[in-house]
Amino acid sequence: MLTMPVVMRQARLVVSLALMAALAACATAPPTHPNDLCAIYHEKRGWYHAAMRQEAKWNIPSSVPMAIMHQESSFRSNVHTRRTHIFWVIPWGYITTAYGYAQAKTDVWHDYERRAGVSGSRDNFADALNFMNWYITNTRQIDHIPVTDANRQYLAYHDGWGGYRRRTYASKAWLINVADKVGARAQLYQRQFDRCKDDLKGGFWERFWSWL
Repeated sequence: MLTMPVVMRQARLVVSLALMAALAACATAPPTHPNDLCAIYHEKRGWYHAAMRQEAKWNIPSSVPMAIMHQESSFRSNVHTRRTHIFWVIPWGYITTAYGYAQAKTDVWHDYERRAGVSGSRDNFADALNFMNWYITNTRQIDHIPVTDANRQYLAYHDGWGGYRRRTYASKAWLINVADKVGARAQLYQRQFDRCKDDLKGGFWERFWSWL
């Protein structure tokens, strides 16, 4: 027969596990208002601080990778591309290996880790954002696209550096339309951020701990 202290300890354990699961779910859930960068950063304080650290590191406004991330995954951490099926019925893998916030393919992600000298996870926001900033930086160096040109950056992000140089996007009217949307969203995000950036900074101790 269980004694009262044992029952209480078990109850506390169950509550603690439930709370941890709820916090984990909140941490990975997409933002409530994905079309408003200010709302995203107010809701996801960890995302905001990660984005600001990376702005300082890469000298790329966060509005650009965030606009691309919105298009690629809708800020979902564990999203895959569509499944393939055997006999149109049995699920069998995915169309590509693209996965996570940045929808980075496995081989490209491994190349990034090797060349950048880092390791990370595609379903971790800060890791995915760092990958995107690395890719955008390389796009500027390889294809000479300014880091603030989200429209053309997205074309190179989608079709690859070589694909952009070969203009493979030119025959894809749908992709050009999507790139236009990404460019417009990046501009909207930047206007929103310019209005709220002072409010987002938080107090001294929040800023202090975020940089540790």
